[in-house]
Amino acid sequence: MHFEIWLYYFLAVLVLTASPGPSVLLCVTKAVTHGFRASVFTALGSLTAIVGVMTLSFTGLGVVLASSEMVFTAIKWVGAAYLIYLGYKAFTSKVTSYELSKEKGSSKNKSAVALYVSGFIVGASNPKAIVFFTALFPQFINQQEPLLSQYLIFAVTFAVMELSWLIIYAYLGSRSSKWLLQDGRAKLFNRITGGVLISSGIALSASNR
Repeated sequence: MHFEIWLYYFLAVLVLTASPGPSVLLCVTKAVTHGFRASVFTALGSLTAIVGVMTLSFTGLGVVLASSEMVFTAIKWVGAAYLIYLGYKAFTSKVTSYELSKEKGSSKNKSAVALYVSGFIVGASNPKAIVFFTALFPQFINQQEPLLSQYLIFAVTFAVMELSWLIIYAYLGSRSSKWLLQDGRAKLFNRITGGVLISSGIALSASNR
């Protein structure tokens, strides 16, 4: 693979992963309300889903996703419904304050599988990633060179970038949790994140291929 091709790919992935989206918001929310450890499981779920989309695109199965209105619509509505559900839960939460030490410890009791699945659902329904890996990603592939090595380079580059940004955003969220979770501010935080999640779900439901 030519270095120039990888550099162009790196820059495209940098823009894709650095711009905040539903997965970032979800990870930040988990970091604030359940601690940094919980956000890591959420980030891994999102990463797995998007790498799965990337793999489908690389093998050619992504064409089905890109061309089938029914498949795209089903994925879109599942993701939108889940974001709206999460937003509704946050917006209607009766919690007005948290005890930070207990809340962070509660991530141990919070199912890692549930956190992983929540990240997976949001990551799999990310239209930005679907469009990138089904439309733009194939343009970086050189059919005259070994495909497996190209896939590994592209996949590792994306995985490192995606996970790094999710962890960075989540870490910043966890660092601000002491201020956010002071008495009375938890209610405001839940209202804001709930509203943003619901808005994201509505925007996702209105998106087109």
